[in-house]
Amino acid sequence: MPVHGPGDALCVVLTFRDGVLAAAAHDLVLRVTDFEVHVDPGGPSVRARFGAASLRVVASLRDGHRVAGPGASERQEIERTAAETVLRAGRHPEIRFQSTAIAPRADGGTDVRGDLSLAGRTRPVTAEVHRRGDRLVGEVRLHQPDFGIVPYSAMFGAIKVKPDVFVRVAIPAPDPVSRSSRA
Repeated sequence: MPVHGPGDALCVVLTFRDGVLAAAAHDLVLRVTDFEVHVDPGGPSVRARFGAASLRVVASLRDGHRVAGPGASERQEIERTAAETVLRAGRHPEIRFQSTAIAPRADGGTDVRGDLSLAGRTRPVTAEVHRRGDRLVGEVRLHQPDFGIVPYSAMFGAIKVKPDVFVRVAIPAPDPVSRSSRA
């Protein structure tokens, strides 16, 4: 069963700003630095584990473009807050996913449905997966309140994170030639 992690795969969380002072804040790209994605093509099934304390700020965005982001101390504060306050990593150190169904999409992609355990709650989610070159890229929208997470806010709510965040995972795509030659 192939296992993918930070050495050959990528997992990022995209957050978006909201509130009356949102213009003073940034949308963020956070990289998950501790994760494993197990893919069983014979099943097919997908199982994944993500370290709740392993998010690192890698980019700030404004209107979809990279901009100068927070300094080192502010990045550390964002990372600490994400782990301790938002995800409560001390009590829930791992985020887990287990697929329950995999089905083709009309657009050529695949829907991977499963159960996500996050911050002490388990909810069904569906990731849309598409092949992009030599990668399989899956994206899922997570509504934080569904998992008991109160979206981060500052300055009495004048700056806050929108309730919906997006998680994107990219793993190496299997070689269709080698897969068919093993059959």
